[in-house]
Amino acid sequence: MHTDTERCVRAVQSKDARFDGWFFTAVLTTRIYCRPSCPVVPPKVRNMTFYPSAAACQQAGFRACKRCRPDTSPGSPEWNARADSVARAMRLIRDGVVDREGVPGLASRLGYSARQIERQLLAELGAGPLALARAQRAQTARLLIETTTLPLAEVAFAAGFSSVRTFNETVREVFALAPGELRTRAARGPLAPATPGVIALRLPYRAPLNPSNLFGHLAATAVPGIEEWRDGAYRRTLTLPYGHGIVALTPQPDHIACRLSLTDPRDLTQAISRCRWLLDLDADPVAVDSQLRTDPLLAPLVDAGPGRRVPRTVDGAEFAVRAVLGQQVSTAAACTHAARLVNAHGVPVEDPEGGLTHLFPAPQALAGLDPESLALPRTRRTTLTTLVAALADGTLRLGTDTDWERARAELSALPGFGPWTVEVIAMRALGDPDAFLPTDLGIRRAAERLGLPATPAALTARAADWRPWRAYAVQYLWTVDDHPINHLPA
Repeated sequence: MHTDTERCVRAVQSKDARFDGWFFTAVLTTRIYCRPSCPVVPPKVRNMTFYPSAAACQQAGFRACKRCRPDTSPGSPEWNARADSVARAMRLIRDGVVDREGVPGLASRLGYSARQIERQLLAELGAGPLALARAQRAQTARLLIETTTLPLAEVAFAAGFSSVRTFNETVREVFALAPGELRTRAARGPLAPATPGVIALRLPYRAPLNPSNLFGHLAATAVPGIEEWRDGAYRRTLTLPYGHGIVALTPQPDHIACRLSLTDPRDLTQAISRCRWLLDLDADPVAVDSQLRTDPLLAPLVDAGPGRRVPRTVDGAEFAVRAVLGQQVSTAAACTHAARLVNAHGVPVEDPEGGLTHLFPAPQALAGLDPESLALPRTRRTTLTTLVAALADGTLRLGTDTDWERARAELSALPGFGPWTVEVIAMRALGDPDAFLPTDLGIRRAAERLGLPATPAALTARAADWRPWRAYAVQYLWTVDDHPINHLPA
């Protein structure tokens, strides 16, 4: 979008928050870059130039605006709606892969050379993987500086910097303030009471956001021990690269309140990334709803509750296991089966609030389980053990960097994986916005009540007009049934 100057200028002059994260405005006279919705008086058009990423702005010598804080804007929805190498690279960089494995690790995950990835990112984003990772480190550092009491030297390494000197230089360059000055500036405002070991932050999103199906779905399908709904917040445990964590997510009118307890602060970047992915916070609901409203049968559902997101997962392998456990049984039965696995094979954790007890078992921990110990039909035992074996040995990978069509083919080749299981994994674990479930019981009931075609083939043909947002159409169709997944718990 940054190449469409006229459209960008209109967005800046109208302070349109819908375009935050789509592009960034750099002001040639002040050498500052802003988000489109910056509250200051817009600069003259001749002094504006536009970039596709904060990293490109920083690489061009611009520093972040202190008013609108463009580094905290929602991420571009493009990276969640595409499955090409650039989109997959951006999702991996957001997960901190470059900090942990370097550019060669990023390239190897994507199956390209480091030079090819560098060239592709430069062409589309104006910055290479190192610059993009550096911009993210700066954002994480700012968050830790302003919201925690960690010593600044610890903040440097927790944010992914290799040295305190690099940390100091980057923060000064990006924010035009030293780390200590950033902390002093943040302390001038009213501070919420701090809880030792807890990082409290806001997760921004593009309005509108309808929390009912999002948190309703997560709460209704919560597995005891790893998830719960408590005091208006969805809480769950997280398995992270350097340790584990517990997160509490609470919907607010203009943001999601996030409280993170981490055993290692170096996991902050990935924890935030997983929470945003789980809640689909980088989606563009205006684009989605506008497309779905063109169908006269869907339009009333969209108008009744716009801004529905696709509830995803924090771990693709975990969701695949849970999807198999949920085949042809009720939601309650699926949760019971999953809870038994958690209690038998999950890693115990301590929760200060007492509701969470385990991490979901990794595929390697499940690889040696005795099929006879599973209270499942024999065919489903085979399905589960085959899936776990493929996940444990790396034959099957289900992550943010996974190619959607390749994963579908690999899943379909496993015994017991029909279209429903494959598509629900594509929708919630892989994040494909066009995944569709024409054989789902709730979708079939909705189709019958709305006057849509009843057979899966006919419904799929009708749903062609909803592309590329059929996963969001599924969320609206599910609202036809009065199911707990559609309502925030009391």
